[in-house]
Amino acid sequence: QVQLVESGGGLVQAGGSLRLSCAASGRTFSSYAMGWFRQAPGKEREFVAAISKSGGSTTYADSVKGRFTISRDNAKKTVYLQMNSLKPEDTAVYYCARTPVAYTDYLPSPTDFGSWGQGTQVTVSS
Repeated sequence: QVQLVESGGGLVQAGGSLRLSCAASGRTFSSYAMGWFRQAPGKEREFVAAISKSGGSTTYADSVKGRFTISRDNAKKTVYLQMNSLKPEDTAVYYCARTPVAYTDYLPSPTDFGSWGQGTQVTVSS
């Protein structure tokens, strides 16, 4: 069973940057595609970004494209979300997630994810 633990959230001014990390336990991290989601108060959880199991393919929500970058280090069993040019509307709890075992190096859709971390709070002040 792979467990996911997010870190790196905090309070930042608009225009600033943060880097989120998600560390995975277990030996099969490189078998999973990974993603980031977020949930703002009073809103449904929304997709942010995804990365294939090799890291060779990525995709982003339109709202973060050009500002956020997802990456992974399979040797360290960690996935990252670099967030630049942050806006107050980026304020949310950010969750990392994984797909079931991926038998190909595919890029998952938002509905493919089934396991989640506990989340880390990101607050962007104006």
